[in-house]
Amino acid sequence: MFIPKLITCLKDYSKEQFIKDFISGIIVAIIALPLAIALAIASGVSPEKGLYTAILGGFIVSFLGGSRVQIGGPTGAFVVIVYGIVQEFGIAGLTLATIMAGIFLVIMGFLKFGSLIKFIPSSITTGFTSGIAIVILSTQVKDFFGLQMEEVPSEFVEKLIAFFKDFHTINYQSLFISLLTLVIIIFWPKISKKVPGTLIAIIIVTLITMIFNLNITTIGSQFGQLSSALPSFALPAISFDMVNVLMLPALTIAVLGSVESLLSAVVADGMIGSSHRSNMELVAQGVANVFSGAFGGIPVTGAIARTAANVKNGGRTPVAGIVHACGLLLIMLLFMPYVKLVPMSSLAAVLVVVSYNMGEWETFKTLLKSPKSDALVFLVTFILTVFLDLVVAIGVGMVLASFLFMKKMSDITEVKYILDDEEDKDANEFIENIKMSEHITMYEISGSFFFAAANKFVSAMKEMGSPPRILIVKMSKVPFMDATAYHSLRMLYDFCRSNHTKVIILKIQDQPLSMLKKYGFVETMEEKNFCDTVDGAIERANVILDKTENKVS
Repeated sequence: MFIPKLITCLKDYSKEQFIKDFISGIIVAIIALPLAIALAIASGVSPEKGLYTAILGGFIVSFLGGSRVQIGGPTGAFVVIVYGIVQEFGIAGLTLATIMAGIFLVIMGFLKFGSLIKFIPSSITTGFTSGIAIVILSTQVKDFFGLQMEEVPSEFVEKLIAFFKDFHTINYQSLFISLLTLVIIIFWPKISKKVPGTLIAIIIVTLITMIFNLNITTIGSQFGQLSSALPSFALPAISFDMVNVLMLPALTIAVLGSVESLLSAVVADGMIGSSHRSNMELVAQGVANVFSGAFGGIPVTGAIARTAANVKNGGRTPVAGIVHACGLLLIMLLFMPYVKLVPMSSLAAVLVVVSYNMGEWETFKTLLKSPKSDALVFLVTFILTVFLDLVVAIGVGMVLASFLFMKKMSDITEVKYILDDEEDKDANEFIENIKMSEHITMYEISGSFFFAAANKFVSAMKEMGSPPRILIVKMSKVPFMDATAYHSLRMLYDFCRSNHTKVIILKIQDQPLSMLKKYGFVETMEEKNFCDTVDGAIERANVILDKTENKVS
């Protein structure tokens, strides 16, 4: 259903709920302010671009979205890929990639891909999320310790080596500010849970830096004068070559955005007892990314932490998200000149907390207890994210997870001689009815009959040796079959026909039967050789045997 939740919520909207939404929206705006700035800087762009993203993207996500309480904005998941795009293609490349990602998201929404996102294994999402957390953490070492470095390498290992070589340039005043920021963020909730600790920490350390005139890098000294002007609409120069090169990064942004936003929406549903419209949410996220990119922002998605804060502070409709966006706009217009005074080391500390919170550290503790396949996918995705590239990590993770899933499905698919199973009721009925006739044999296929399991069927048929006069293939436990499985079944039929053996299919389910009809196999075998009951199969077998014996006599 492509109807924004805002329209639904406004039908029975009350003054009391507006007050709750308004208060929650203001609180979330205060929480989002330092995060938007810090994430923009970590992504390799100027601070105001983070605010543009939170304001414009956040407004559209709430205005058009399919969730009652989703808060949109920049998140840590995008830092790695955005930083890489900026380094290789510049701001123009990032703008184009963000707009392309938005278009992909809109298409995914209208194609109703919202429900398909759930098929991405959690081992992949936790793997790349934890990997991103480590990468973000590594990008903050320079500012956290105030290291005097001209350039920080982009590769993880080279980055660590460079930090080690230049660690003697540590600025203890920067380190003091970083540690003080951490302490305030960690312990402030014990004093007040209403006012966010990140804001209090940044205000305190900024005042300390000004009063004591500390010799540390600030946002202003690194980025110069910050503009409080509204962003202007500007599309980059578009060429086929640039679109082609950015196709994969843009698709990665779209997939990441869809996964994180829908995951955030699911978490929010659990908190408020509601249900979101996943496809409408994807469309909203797509439109938000198109506008964010066109107005100088970075990628947008649903932010789990800010969404949870919205719920905890009483927000129950998209109005809270709209108030959050308007609140950020007001803050940017009035207080942007003061943002330049914020120490870079304090923002580094904020991102250290973000990294810690987004990492799935509990997963490492449970690795030994997890299925080996899940642990392998998690570790591979995590390692590739840290040491190589997020795009490669997700691609390899999905391929590996798919192969391991197919192996699992193949392992549980069985092809057996049914007389070996004494507990099978059909087998007992079969034995009783045919009185152990040497002319009739019954095999059973159980589990999904697809290409990865087809070789089991072929092997079982080879072991059969000389085929009997009647071969009954029981398929009551086969919910699905694919083209490769059909060709294996066709090979069996042709083999049996050349050896004057009749094949009877017993208790076939709808999907396999529909597929065999499309291939014309039912017509080839004759529909009367497809039986729904054991009695029917035995009766059909006896008719065939009688005809054969009459011909011989």
